[in-house]
Amino acid sequence: MWNNVAEHLRLMLVTDDALVAGRDLVALAVAAERGGVTSVQLRLKRATAREQVRLARALVSALRIPVLVNDRPDVALAAGAAGVHVGPGDLPSHLTRRIAPPGFIIGVSVGTADEALVAGGADYWGVGPWRVTGTKSDAGAAIGAGGFARIVSLAGATPCIAIGGIRPDDVPAVRAAGGAGVAVVSGILGGEDVEAAARRFSAAG
Repeated sequence: MWNNVAEHLRLMLVTDDALVAGRDLVALAVAAERGGVTSVQLRLKRATAREQVRLARALVSALRIPVLVNDRPDVALAAGAAGVHVGPGDLPSHLTRRIAPPGFIIGVSVGTADEALVAGGADYWGVGPWRVTGTKSDAGAAIGAGGFARIVSLAGATPCIAIGGIRPDDVPAVRAAGGAGVAVVSGILGGEDVEAAARRFSAAG
């Protein structure tokens, strides 16, 4: 269904428990889609697996763009999501591929050259952090535009998106460094007008 993965990586919304803070997550995602978001990654560290499945199913039903689930291939598969995004400590992408149906999107977090060595087989890399971020305490040191470009050079044909404190005015630099797009958390969910925030990122590149 999602044949051109890179097309859906231009602007990824990544959710966050604290930033959602009691608001209707599905309504926020729908507003973000109206603003130009091209995919959504459900990342809720405090939610149970059952709650994640419920929310992922609701997002899949409400959105016309791919929905991915952070860390949990089992939740993604149970919810009928488009794919999963895994980190260095999760099930490796090549093992995830064994249990995934055809067309299932697998993204991998890559922040160092060593992590790039074991990220083969993924459909895209989430590269960062671009700058220090408060939404992911274990994200590591900021790599900036230079570090992002170095990792992109290791990715070959695998599209890369920048994540970690991304601002609208970073988008041109991400593109110039070879990035397919950006993944945004607080830059979109941090305010009340999610649609307008998404439009600022979409208009930037």
